[in-house]
Amino acid sequence: MQKKKQHPKVKSELHPRSQHRERYNFKKLIKSSPELAAYVAPNKYGDESIDFFNPAAVKALNKALLIHHYKLQYWDIPQHYLCPPIPGRADYIHNIADLLKGNTSKIPTGNHIKGLDIGVGANCIYPIIGQHEYGWSFIGSDTDEKAITSAKEIEQRNKNLKSNLEIRRQEKSNDFFYNILKPEEKVDFTICNPPFHASLDDAQKASLKKLKNLKGKRPSKALLNFGGQQNELWTKGGEARFVKDMIYESKHFGKQCYWFTSLISKETTLKPTYKILQKVNATDVKTIEMGQGNKISRFIAWTFLTEKEQKDWVAERW
Repeated sequence: MQKKKQHPKVKSELHPRSQHRERYNFKKLIKSSPELAAYVAPNKYGDESIDFFNPAAVKALNKALLIHHYKLQYWDIPQHYLCPPIPGRADYIHNIADLLKGNTSKIPTGNHIKGLDIGVGANCIYPIIGQHEYGWSFIGSDTDEKAITSAKEIEQRNKNLKSNLEIRRQEKSNDFFYNILKPEEKVDFTICNPPFHASLDDAQKASLKKLKNLKGKRPSKALLNFGGQQNELWTKGGEARFVKDMIYESKHFGKQCYWFTSLISKETTLKPTYKILQKVNATDVKTIEMGQGNKISRFIAWTFLTEKEQKDWVAERW
């Protein structure tokens, strides 16, 4: 066994309101979700941990985190579907809360505040966290039928979600807001985790690189420990094309949403995205950086509301 590694007690790079700033307490997590116990063992430093290259272990950890911290009664996803890291997703939600607060005195909470999760996935992560932490309600959209079925089951089997989440199927794979937002329906924000890669080949190369960096040697194949279907991981043109198309379509719904937002994985995506936002006459654009370990993550936010319309929105809805 190697010499025990000293870890900081608090992960200071995570959002101050995050429930994940301290190291995983496996005893408490196992108490909340006993099935996690089968995957917990001492690592080479003698610390309790799981094998993060084992998809079943990662899924069991995520389930335990959601049950323990967000008081779920039920959570599951189909095999090979995206199992995202909870702390990073929570940071997106907490930063959305700060974005909504803006220059007002407090963060708007309660189920009259509504978000649209574009690509809610089989896991339903953003509505779960947003509802528990701030009481918000959500519309969750997706094109994948199996993901929709899974998300609806999560919604139906958790009492707090049941009255605060509506899952809607997006029938057209190239649309974002059409067929989802009803005429005159308003949402306070949109949230999205775009497919980052332009092809399966790109996704596998990125996974191999990540595994090589973590393990220090080249693995024999791409083991996507977080899972993911084609529409979750890659799309024609990658995230730059995806976000560009979303921005152009959002222009047609500019008076129905205060803040449109999307995660941006690659820093090189930012410059062309700013140009598009300028082209469609967004009235305000913000880029919010989020630190997660050695990686800097970010999301971009834009609105089409004038300063007066923004004030009226806050006065009427918040």
